[in-house]
Amino acid sequence: MSRIHPTSTNSNTKRFLAAKVGVDGHEGISPSLSELTVWKRSSMTFQGTDGFTVFDRSGSLAFRVENYSRRTMSGEGGGLVLMDGAGNALLTLKPKQMWSIRGQWNAYRGESYRSGEIPTKKLKLFSMRRGPRGLFSSSEAEAEVLLCGDAASTSRHREPDFRIEGSFERRSCCIRSSSGETVAKISRKRVNNGGVVLENDVFSLAIKPGFDAKMVMGFVVVLDRIRRKPYRPILCH
Repeated sequence: MSRIHPTSTNSNTKRFLAAKVGVDGHEGISPSLSELTVWKRSSMTFQGTDGFTVFDRSGSLAFRVENYSRRTMSGEGGGLVLMDGAGNALLTLKPKQMWSIRGQWNAYRGESYRSGEIPTKKLKLFSMRRGPRGLFSSSEAEAEVLLCGDAASTSRHREPDFRIEGSFERRSCCIRSSSGETVAKISRKRVNNGGVVLENDVFSLAIKPGFDAKMVMGFVVVLDRIRRKPYRPILCH
């Protein structure tokens, strides 16, 4: 299973756990498990859009992500805006640079990255990147998250606040704390009392009570952009 974990209970992690943004009711943290259905496509019907539509357990629109920009040569595309069901901007998600080896993305509060506007550190909420790979790394993380804020460590070798492990490609991953506490789980969507498993473009996201749903959804959106894609050779006819 894939997991997202904070590695230490520092000030940023505590702020994240106490954040006042939820899904059920859309104001405040939900007192119960937030069960979301994520549809990997735009809520609009325009051809060429690329985004997500997210519904809560009652079928109401909880989040949506629209992207009308062309994909860059790196395949990562431009910035994305995570909105609530009413269309209010919650997070702006931007790749740090086109050719980043580990595909780092930064998240900013609200719609804070308009054309010509430079986001400030005060608006930056987290950075996310692919997990390390190589002979000298034992990490199984598919991605790592570093929270931002006044108490954030400035060390280049700082441990990530969250890790995502498992396979997002197979829709089988978790978000966990360093102590092993589960923050959220991504799984295949089952219907008809679990008898039918839907295709990968529709999946389930379960978020534990007390966790910031918009931040977790931001992790999911970035993970979809930076995940390592399986090699598929191009066949010539």
